[in-house]
Order: sequence, then structure tokens, then C-alpha cells
Amino acid sequence: MSGTDATRPVRALGMMSGTSLDGVDAALIETDGVSIAATGPWRTAPYPPALRARLRAVVDGEGGRAAREDAERALTAFHGDCAEALLADARRAGRPVELVGFPGHTVSHEPAAGRTDQIGDGAALARRLGLGVVNDFRSADVAAGGQGAPLAPLFHAALARRSGLATPLAVLNLGGVANVTWIGGPADADLIAFDTGPGCALLDDWVLARTGAALDREGRLARAGRVDRAALDALLAHPHFGAAPPKSLDRGSFDPAPVAGLAAEDGAATLVAFTAEAVRLSLAHMPAPPLRWLVTGGGRHNPALMAALGARLGTDADPVESVGWQGDALEAQAFGYLAVRSRRGLPLGLPRTTGVLRPLTGGVFHPPPEQSGG
Repeated sequence: MSGTDATRPVRALGMMSGTSLDGVDAALIETDGVSIAATGPWRTAPYPPALRARLRAVVDGEGGRAAREDAERALTAFHGDCAEALLADARRAGRPVELVGFPGHTVSHEPAAGRTDQIGDGAALARRLGLGVVNDFRSADVAAGGQGAPLAPLFHAALARRSGLATPLAVLNLGGVANVTWIGGPADADLIAFDTGPGCALLDDWVLARTGAALDREGRLARAGRVDRAALDALLAHPHFGAAPPKSLDRGSFDPAPVAGLAAEDGAATLVAFTAEAVRLSLAHMPAPPLRWLVTGGGRHNPALMAALGARLGTDADPVESVGWQGDALEAQAFGYLAVRSRRGLPLGLPRTTGVLRPLTGGVFHPPPEQSGG
């Protein structure tokens, strides 16, 4: 496709490597960049422990340029492996894909300093897959004074319109960092979005360090502990919570020192409470309370976290599957949707989602070999 094509639906493959470092989601979507014609198959590929460790080292600033380049090659190859299975299924079904959205993996995100940094070689992926690839979704937004995140709100709004959901509605993404989209009505101007605070990254890191497990399955550790109020108050003293949106965070924005001396169970319980209380504080920035909270991201699988959200919000927080959405595919679908928007010059960021002065498109397009002369 080209940026001048008529607004016909395009079959795109989107991918996502979240801040939780658990793996890659890949999903198919058919869209014109405004409405959603169909969603298709999806898959999740967990990172092998060795690759996860390499990525974490780069995120932590270890190893220098050589380690970064090595991790980027491995990350891109892993995304290619993940994509090829879905692309083969689409071809066999006679519904070939035209475009790929590849955000890579965020190494650091400091919009206040005008910096955002993702690894992932879009040109190499385009050569391997033989398809156009859009990557680098955040840089233009940050360069224009925006936060570069969150980018999924326009997709959340398109899903809500497709499902006929009543507004105001809140869509909460509990990834490594948590972000919320407040949908006040059918227009783009009715959206507000921002990072609420921690999602699962602090909890996952705590559980890994204390037990060796990658995450708190079924919330068992947190449910066995007690919230330490002094530690929770110290965590909530972070200046992020007093700032007005738009605002965004990096995986390492919060110092877990207040829980350092707690037992494993109490630390987990306190970090769950921290995530939930941060979401409650987000209500202060919404023009009206949501009629409903829909939760996506890995955190929705943690019963302790979902119960804590319900208790603090005073209403049920329902997984997005309750309205027929595919929670494990949602972020990947969003980047397929955003790739189509990018190619058509449509905005990815808005004044009340990323904080840019005016609606702004973004993304860098890497053509397939036959278009690039390769």
C-alpha cells in the first residue's frame, strides 16, 4: 500500500514487546486506520531466558554499544520468527498481509528530556518478511514536545465504537507500566490518556528477586501478605502523581527502595496496592467517572491485582474479554492499526493523549525489497 491509497481496509500484522519483557505478541487486523473491519489470528511467543536477560541488560544500560547491537539483531530475528507463522497462515487462507507494525522494544523513555529510545531494525525485518514495515512510532511525537505515549488510545476508541459501548469508558492497560484511556464520546477530541503509574514491572522484579519466579501467578504471594502503609505512602510520594496529564513513565521511573526491607509476601502485597492506588488517583484527571473499567495487559491475569482495583475504584474492573476483545492480542493489534494510520498520514498522538500541540502522525516506513531496490 502507499500513503495515497484510497481508504480501503488493509490487512496488517502488528507486534508488541512490552516493558514487562515477557515476550512478543503478534496479531492480524484489517483496518482503514479509522474503523476496524476485522481482527484475525494472534500468537504470543515468550522470550527464551537468555534473550530476556540480554534485553534486560540493555535496558539497564549494561554492555555498551556491542551488547545493544547484538540484542537488537536477536530481538529483530525473534520478531521475524514470530511474524512468519502468522503470515504463512494468512497466505494459506488467501488473505495475505500488506503491512507490519513493529515498535521494537523500549530501552529508555525520557520525554521531558526530548528522548525516547527503542531497539529493533525495521529495515532488516522488511527485507526478511518481504513486506513494508513501520517502526519508530514515538520519536516524532517526542520531538514535537509530546510524551510519545500512550499510543493505543485511538485504537481503544475504535474498538469501543465497533462494540457499541456506552461512554464514558476507561480502558486500563496493565503492562509493565500502566496507562489509561478515558473515552468520553465518539470523537477523537473526547479522548484523554496518560500513564497512571506502575503496572506489573515492579511486582515482577520483586517476585523474581525474592522467589526466582517470573511473576506472581494467581497473585498467591501478594494474597499471603499485608500492605505496609508506610512503604505505600513513600511510593505514592513520587511527583508523577501530582502532575497533570499528559504524562508518561519509563519502566525504571519508580524506586522500589521503600519495600526493600519487607518480607516477600508483604512486599508483593504493597506493590499490588501501589499499582491499584495509582489507578484510583487517575480519576482526578477524568471529566466524569467511567461507567465501566475494562482491563487489558498481563496484569488482568493477577486476581490479587484485579481485586485491589475493584476495591479502590468502587466498581468492578472487568477484563476486556468480557466485551469480546482479545486481551493478549490487544497491544499488537494496536500497532497494526497504528501502522496503517501512519501510512495514511493520520494522527497517532493528540493533544490530550500524548500532549503534542496539534494532532500528529508518526512512524518510519521501511519498504519491502522490491520497492527499495534491494
